[in-house]
Amino acid sequence: MPLKDSGLVEAPEKSPVTTDVACYHCGLPCADETVHLDEKAFCCNGCKMVYEILNENDLCQYYDLNENPGARPKAVEMPERFAYLDDEAIQQKLTDFRDDRLTKVTFYIPAIRCSSCLWLLENLYKINPAFSQSKVDFLRKELSVTFRHREISLRQTVELLASLGYEPLINLDGVGNQQSQQRTNRSLYIKIGVAGFCFGNIMLLSFPEYLAIGDTITPGFRRFFGVMNILLSLPVLFYSAIDYLKSAYASLRHRAINIDVPLSLGILAMFGRSLIEIL
Repeated sequence: MPLKDSGLVEAPEKSPVTTDVACYHCGLPCADETVHLDEKAFCCNGCKMVYEILNENDLCQYYDLNENPGARPKAVEMPERFAYLDDEAIQQKLTDFRDDRLTKVTFYIPAIRCSSCLWLLENLYKINPAFSQSKVDFLRKELSVTFRHREISLRQTVELLASLGYEPLINLDGVGNQQSQQRTNRSLYIKIGVAGFCFGNIMLLSFPEYLAIGDTITPGFRRFFGVMNILLSLPVLFYSAIDYLKSAYASLRHRAINIDVPLSLGILAMFGRSLIEIL
């Protein structure tokens, strides 16, 4: 009663919880106390706020795609934390494209980890109509956003992403970090080249089997070609496909399933079946 008389806003209902209670948004245990809303438990006000944003914009399908898909939003203590993004010089370095109406920016977001993240980030226009388009590069964990800069600023865009638990990692030393991007592209090109080289040679060594003339080859040569195929497949598995395997392993460690899990299972299953057939 004194709170109502003084005009103060009552805090969200909190109660002690056991270690069995997991946050509805991020899945982390509610160590000390939980915040309740709509008969759901949240580990902090940040996760509760993200749920409220999604619920208000009819985006709760986010929770149907994966169990506890959300990233716990970091608390932003300083209101001016992203004030540097109002600087025009920094905006020009971060911007990929800009005209009289639209601005396009690409962010690196480490928190992207599952299909729910991809779905939410590609539906930003439902949260704010000022977003014209948003597209996720899942493998690189990059988000390309096109927005109408007269309706929403670069700073407001980053603040919105941070409030949702997807704070971009911005490197001001090489804003856009062109050299790092070039190194990443070079690595991807090398992996594609290695995979293509091995694929071509494996197909060449497998011609007798495909042309049904394998019976004319002695067992010794057939085994030799099979072993060569296995050796050529190792760089593809442990170098060209390593990013998929790492991503799937990290996802399973967090008790989640991202798009790389079925891809990795398929790659390992085909490799295992090939080993059985050859050996």
